[in-house]
Amino acid sequence: MDVHYGYENLNLKNSVVTVGSFDGLHRGHRYVIDMLKRRAQELMGESVVVTFNPHPKKVVGTSGESLQLLTSNEEKIFLFREMNIDHLLFINFDRALSRMNANEFIEKILAAKINARHLLIGFNHHIGSMKCSYEEIKNIAENLGISSEILNEIKLGDTVISSSEIRKALLEGRLEEANNLLGYCYFMYGTIISGKKIGRKLGYPTANIKPDDPEKLIPKNGVYAVEIILNEKKYPGVMSIGFNPTVNREKGTRSIEVNILNFSGEIYGQKIRVIFKYRLRDEMNFDSLDELARQIETDRNEALRLLRNGYDFS
Repeated sequence: MDVHYGYENLNLKNSVVTVGSFDGLHRGHRYVIDMLKRRAQELMGESVVVTFNPHPKKVVGTSGESLQLLTSNEEKIFLFREMNIDHLLFINFDRALSRMNANEFIEKILAAKINARHLLIGFNHHIGSMKCSYEEIKNIAENLGISSEILNEIKLGDTVISSSEIRKALLEGRLEEANNLLGYCYFMYGTIISGKKIGRKLGYPTANIKPDDPEKLIPKNGVYAVEIILNEKKYPGVMSIGFNPTVNREKGTRSIEVNILNFSGEIYGQKIRVIFKYRLRDEMNFDSLDELARQIETDRNEALRLLRNGYDFS
């Protein structure tokens, strides 16, 4: 997969294109991408995903609106690469682009710069500053020699799969539901930073994590069984997200800490990927550090029970 930043000096041929933010690359998005690859093969063309940086809501969203991303650009590249598309194109989303109508966007960018031959549109996606109907988009594209199709919504049970539904599930602690809607386990990239080393004093050293993207959505406070990818190796772990109420009597800074099981070594400054497998419990306030230590041991045992099949604990 080739990754492009901007649409100048491209040399694409017979591009089969879809356009969107693709935050989360959930099951609905994956259906679009599967169809994109199928059409590219049928038309002997190249599959091209056009997405935006930054997320359009940062430019045109409501003032004061909090933006919480399911996927950073780096995470998005990782997921698209796994899906084996030909080209991923990031377009800078600014005020000028936000004011482009559908006719301008399709003519000046999709046709002139990307050499689009066929356009796939998700069921709830709009192109351009005005919310054109699919029929309007279809007519614009056809006048430029571009065929098009709109894809149906994808449901899981009675739930229409959407990024907003997944965000809500994660923020409410419904990790299993979020992972089902995504079609994979939610994950984040981060860097190991120095912490207060309280876990080390209790006999369970933890690594504090700083998310690589400050706008990355962090799931609801609590304790999770996670998988850690560190230096291309896989480890089980227990992650705690919250304010550590047992040791912080006053609400302070939210922290993200992980106890990497069956691992020892100094890893400050290293980059890791954390994969959220199971939610174990809510954040709790204990009467003593001894009580906290006993609960940590319980959490570790439960995480090992849930994760054991994927690791060698001999």
